Amino acid sequence: MEKQEQVFCQSCGMPLTDDHYGKNADGSVNSDYCQYCFADGAFTSDVTMDQMIEECLQYLDDFNKDSEQKMTPDQAREQMKQFFPTLKRWQA
Repeated sequence: MEKQEQVFCQSCGMPLTDDHYGKNADGSVNSDYCQYCFADGAFTSDVTMDQMIEECLQYLDDFNKDSEQKMTPDQAREQMKQFFPTLKRWQA
């Protein structure tokens, strides 16, 4: 069986699983965004990329708990500043 490529939310960068997809206005699954960033066909918050990065840092302890490589907030922030511009929501 072929390993599926990991898909990430195109807003917050969270790895997407079937449980976490956002929903379009018609109730269908939106495969670009997670349920925390996108619901009922719209973004759940009107934030800048930098604000989203700061929001995501609140979950760093959860990320570190499941990761072999523990990151400091500064390391995580720097990594997100590199990664987020590649996500669909933040491309101008």
